[in-house]
Amino acid sequence: MTNSTQQLLKSVFTDGPIEGNNTSVLSLLNQALQLVCKRMECTAAFVLTSQYDKLFAVDSDIIDTTEQQCVSYFGASSTSEPLFNQQLQDNFPLFESILCNHQPIIYASLAEQELIAADNPILIPLLEIFDDLDIDCKHLGLSSVLQVGNVKVVLGTLCASDNNPLANQYDDPCQFVLNLLEDTAYQLASSLELRRLAVLFDNKNKQYQELFQLLPMPCALIDLHDNVVLQNGVSKHSLPITIGQSLFNLLREDDHPLLLDTLHIVREGILRQAWCEVPLRNGVQIKWYKFSFCQALNQQQQLLLMIEDVTERYRLTDELSFHSNYDVLTGLPNRLQFENMLEELLHEEDQVPACIAFIDLDQFQVVNDLSGHQAGDILLQQVATRLKQLLRKGDVVARLGGDEFGLLMHYSDMSSSQQVAKRICQQLFDHEFIWKGIKHNISASIGIAKVDYADPDIYGVMSKADAACRLAKEKGRNCWHFYNPEDPQMHFMYNQMLASVDITGALALNQFELFYQLIEPLDKPETGIHMEILLRMVQSDGQYISPGVFLPAAERYNLAPRVDKWVIDHLLKWGGNNLAIWKQLSMVSVNLSAMSLADKEFMNWLEMRLMVEPELVSKLCFEITETAAVSQLDQATGLIDLLEPFGCKIALDDFGSGFSSFAYLKCLDVDYVKIDGQFVVNLCENRSDKAIVSAICQLGKDMDFEVIAEFVENTEIGVYLKNIGVDYVQGYAINKPTRLAELQSGLRTPWLT
Repeated sequence: MTNSTQQLLKSVFTDGPIEGNNTSVLSLLNQALQLVCKRMECTAAFVLTSQYDKLFAVDSDIIDTTEQQCVSYFGASSTSEPLFNQQLQDNFPLFESILCNHQPIIYASLAEQELIAADNPILIPLLEIFDDLDIDCKHLGLSSVLQVGNVKVVLGTLCASDNNPLANQYDDPCQFVLNLLEDTAYQLASSLELRRLAVLFDNKNKQYQELFQLLPMPCALIDLHDNVVLQNGVSKHSLPITIGQSLFNLLREDDHPLLLDTLHIVREGILRQAWCEVPLRNGVQIKWYKFSFCQALNQQQQLLLMIEDVTERYRLTDELSFHSNYDVLTGLPNRLQFENMLEELLHEEDQVPACIAFIDLDQFQVVNDLSGHQAGDILLQQVATRLKQLLRKGDVVARLGGDEFGLLMHYSDMSSSQQVAKRICQQLFDHEFIWKGIKHNISASIGIAKVDYADPDIYGVMSKADAACRLAKEKGRNCWHFYNPEDPQMHFMYNQMLASVDITGALALNQFELFYQLIEPLDKPETGIHMEILLRMVQSDGQYISPGVFLPAAERYNLAPRVDKWVIDHLLKWGGNNLAIWKQLSMVSVNLSAMSLADKEFMNWLEMRLMVEPELVSKLCFEITETAAVSQLDQATGLIDLLEPFGCKIALDDFGSGFSSFAYLKCLDVDYVKIDGQFVVNLCENRSDKAIVSAICQLGKDMDFEVIAEFVENTEIGVYLKNIGVDYVQGYAINKPTRLAELQSGLRTPWLT
């Protein structure tokens, strides 16, 4: 054994400095235990040693590896030295044998040394040390490690003598001392573990407080009494709440149940988080805030409140609500709001007498055309203001769209509603509207209908007022008309209104079907069929409605472009699905309405639709009426220019029904002219018809267009037309309109041979 080891062990009992070195035993043990901490993977480790005659006292050796906390706690002191020095390295095997052997050892006499040494080889160096030092060591004891939380205590005893009277009182004095040490060690470890946890909790609490204050959104802690106990900086500067204030004091009384339910949901654990949106007065403004609550997970059972300003969303919602129910230009209720009010009226139990009226400004388009849309908007605003002034208290005026207004007159009958209509017509006629030196005359046509509570929906009432308004406009404008179901004109107008509703439904539900009628060449060796596409509306019972019934309504109520779109789209789809038949065809004619010619959106759609069907478009021929071509010459010319690059043909339908000269034909480069059927149906008996048809045939030869005759009802007419040079014929003598779905071949079977 080295001298340094002997000196070290002597110092264990004297706690004095080692000769030749200023390092104390406590310091060396302190450094050794730092290594033990790493080995045992704990936060703190201690060694409690006691001499038998001293038992355990406050000056016993206590070594702490964590900033000497327990040393200061018990009033002892120690020094801190470098972790690895030569002295520690020389004696580490001894420390390791003491600190790592956790089994109690009883050494009674030298006679048993060999047995003990054989059973416990690790003790041999220790026993030799005590012999060399002449220490009368009867008992040497080492106990297991005691752990509380993350703190570990190594218990060890060294009983150096049994001369003390207390030694004879116990069979195992070492165990007695160990028992005493265990109690103290447990108290020590528990105390330090609690202190460690307190420090850790305090650090965590500080971190939580710092994080809480740094949150970018307003936050607060709410106690069990719904009072604010803590709030972060953002909350202090942006919200009208203060610590100690109750949340319920911030809200209107009407909002208390909402907040109470939200708090209940979180506190009872129904949901981990719940929110509500409530208005608060912030200065002079009312702002909306979203209150989100969740458990704060602390002993006080507080709630964490996170607050979000949602005022902008509510503002946008209100703005959208206004736009969806009111007209932006005039501030009046719009059509949707007007219909909602009428719907509510029809469902009222009282069924008070009421009337509605539709007002249509006369020649309003002239104002837009001459003075521009800005002038038109100003006029609409002035009319809206004037109408509100002319109505009775409680009556409602709404802008239904464009230059149309609607009136809802409560407690009104035929007499009172006509008085209102008369007053409006007079006042608007006297209203002067001057824009940049141009004076515009203003007048209105008004249609009135009584609210019939037997009508199944609001559209029955509205269609009656609309029909009356259109009849008033046809009567000469600046007048009113009260709906009377017994009036034949009104009945016809009303039926057209209903037909327009049917058209809208048929378009939405595809309740139309395509038919075709042959256009037969008289003296041309064509192999493929030349045909015209016709349209029928299908009723719920499967019956077909002729276009002569629903197309006038489509024209009157601006539905014709939608109908034309449906026809062209479904025709091209049929052609794509039956490409072999389509390639056999010679020509496929499709009618276009005058309204479609004037509709830029339709014309753009037509161009795009034709571009995606390169295999089909060259067989198409578009028919426009002579009246439409003359009245809209520019649009007709534009159609020709649009169709020419696609290889489509143009036909002029109903030729001769309304022209006064042939001058416009010089401007229209058409491929076909269809003679109006009124000149064909009695052709063989009427000299005038023969002269007109012959003139048109000669005109076609001179101007390079082909002539088609409609309404060919018998073979005799066909033979006569062939003899005078008509190119094509069409009518019941050749075939009746047939469902396009039944067409099986595109090859032609000659009619006249």
